[in-house]
Amino acid sequence: MSATPDADARRDQSLRNVGHVSYALHAVVAIGAVVPAFQPSIVLLIAAFVIDLVKRADAAGTWHESHFRWRIRSVVWAALLYVLTLPLWFFFVLPGWIAWGLISLWFLYRVARGWLSLNDRKPMPV
Repeated sequence: MSATPDADARRDQSLRNVGHVSYALHAVVAIGAVVPAFQPSIVLLIAAFVIDLVKRADAAGTWHESHFRWRIRSVVWAALLYVLTLPLWFFFVLPGWIAWGLISLWFLYRVARGWLSLNDRKPMPV
């Protein structure tokens, strides 16, 4: 715990700012994944993922820690699901498109749910 309430407030605001930036980057990628004409770069997702990995230690012991865990897990699970369903694209285009669409909608849901909780200053479930 920090030495002063002012330092705690600054830390909290800094972690909220990082969370908003990360969720915004995740949202751009998630929306791009479900809107065919809009395909943002995977670089945005990697940037958000790296930010979360680097800043996660700063959130240890706070309610923000659950948001870092939520975002990191969301990216890892989505990546794993995309890789596992990649063969569907090679053999059958339509099932691949459906699978990736469902994964993208799930990812968009995770981003929206997390961002709303961050805005309400609520931790994410474990």
